[in-house]
Amino acid sequence: MSGELSVENLSVHYGGVCAVRSIGFTVAAGQSVGVIGANGAGKTSSLRALMGLVPRSSGSIRFDGKDLSRARARDMVRHGIGYVPEGRHVFGGLTVEKNLLLGAYTEPWKGRTRKTLGEVYETFPVLGEMRGRLAGALSGGQQQMLAIGRALMSRPRLLLLDEPSMGLSPKLVDDILRVLLGLREQGLSLLLVEQNAKLTFEVAADCLVMENGEVAMTGRSDELRKDVRVRRIYLGL
Repeated sequence: MSGELSVENLSVHYGGVCAVRSIGFTVAAGQSVGVIGANGAGKTSSLRALMGLVPRSSGSIRFDGKDLSRARARDMVRHGIGYVPEGRHVFGGLTVEKNLLLGAYTEPWKGRTRKTLGEVYETFPVLGEMRGRLAGALSGGQQQMLAIGRALMSRPRLLLLDEPSMGLSPKLVDDILRVLLGLREQGLSLLLVEQNAKLTFEVAADCLVMENGEVAMTGRSDELRKDVRVRRIYLGL
């Protein structure tokens, strides 16, 4: 399956403001990496720049040996990188199933697409039950499941997730946790931006701590969760 990402000297500017300053990291094939930090630390800007949704001021991005430094978002999907945006962004006027099929736009309709759709319904049974319902009528948690399912429809080797637990109840956060752990067990590479530290440390074996647009710390999750500086400064604990 592979799914190895290498990022070097990635920077993002909005006008004269530097949101991300020369960050670098790797996600090995099958590895799960979390990105934590306070609001405004540059986490979402980093993810959006990786996906090609905001301009990159500088930086090198390689995925499975291919240089994607100039690639746009649609190119990223074709190369095997899936993206679950902050705020879900489902198409409320379309049915659940049509939302999912839009995630497979890089693939011609064939047996594999039908198989992938069935796998998404197995992962999220509630989506199968509601396949004919308008996405706008789903609850927040159901829409989050739909957003993840839509990204999985392109059969990615690396999945980028931006705040998947935002606005969800503790029960639904646990449901999302189970799904992400399952994807990790399947060998899918994960890069997770998340305010929920418990979720991040459970899913990601390794973490980056961002501050003021820079990577301030890196380490194993089981070590960072015990670090006094991380708990006090970055997580507010």
